[in-house]
Amino acid sequence: MYNQGVPPVNFMNGVRYPGVPSRGTAGYTANIPPQVPSGSPMTPGGTVVPAPQFEQSYVENILRLNLGKQGTFYMTYENNSQWNAKVFTGVVEAAGRDHIIISERSTGRRIILLMVNLDYVVFDEPLHYQYPGVIGNPPPTGR
Repeated sequence: MYNQGVPPVNFMNGVRYPGVPSRGTAGYTANIPPQVPSGSPMTPGGTVVPAPQFEQSYVENILRLNLGKQGTFYMTYENNSQWNAKVFTGVVEAAGRDHIIISERSTGRRIILLMVNLDYVVFDEPLHYQYPGVIGNPPPTGR
């Protein structure tokens, strides 16, 4: 039976809080801090400053910036009895986390290359490249 002079007791997370309404009860307001992504800067007042979003410098991202350019792809295939290394030349059509799609200009064939086999790529023209945290292409060096 409820005693009129004693406030109700609620249990939240195993702790007894006299006089605190339970969750879901009207008037319950929690003092919960905002979720902040790890490493995000905050002002002294507690406001989260959004960090700039940069695309990371991975091979697939560099290839995506250079779609339509012709490259020579040097691949290695371990434990292959027919050929251990192979060279492909073609236009970059698409690039994903684990693959590259190129097309051969002479035949029109599309070839899917796996990133796990990629050693390096050679392009005979300037590349579009944006280093994380740098806006635009860096100025050319005097080589």
